[in-house]
Amino acid sequence: MSQRLPIPPTRNALLQLRAQLEFLTTGHDLLERKRELLTRMVRNQLKTYRKLREEAADLVDSAYHWLSITQMRMGDRMLRQAGLGLAPTIQVKILPRSNLGVEYPAVNAVKYPLQPVSLMWTDASFDKVRIRLADMAVVLARLGEAEIALRRMLNEQRKTQKRVNALKYNIIPRYRETIHFIQETLEEEERNSLFQVKLLREQSNP
Repeated sequence: MSQRLPIPPTRNALLQLRAQLEFLTTGHDLLERKRELLTRMVRNQLKTYRKLREEAADLVDSAYHWLSITQMRMGDRMLRQAGLGLAPTIQVKILPRSNLGVEYPAVNAVKYPLQPVSLMWTDASFDKVRIRLADMAVVLARLGEAEIALRRMLNEQRKTQKRVNALKYNIIPRYRETIHFIQETLEEEERNSLFQVKLLREQSNP
């Protein structure tokens, strides 16, 4: 089955197709460059994500370790009472961010200074668990940003790769084949015209 475009073989069509092919070739080169940059971004983001994931796992283990110690020393009731009225330990701001057409949230998490607790029956481990929980929350916020960014970068990379492949293996070859066909058709018509002119001259000059 022919891949040629359904376009009549005229000189005007040939000129338009050549201009469109140049535009498509430029677009392909730009998309190829974007794909390469996205691939580099994905690699860097993947390293960041893996590092934050390991850091978050360590902080979660440490925080729950100290939470279990505090729970044993203070008991559930005292632990709940000590936590009442405490101000938030972190501030989280989420702003939109865009890179190479990939939009994802930029998370900025800041830890506040530890608020003192005046309860006499609190254990020293209570402050340690609060610090570790705050550290854990900050890293988890950064991990969330890294994971969302990585997923969206991968999606954009796949879309760009599909566009590159469509241009390289389907659209551009069809344009080139159509241009080649029109060129051959016009050349053949020109040869026929010259042959007809030659015959007319020979007939008019016996």
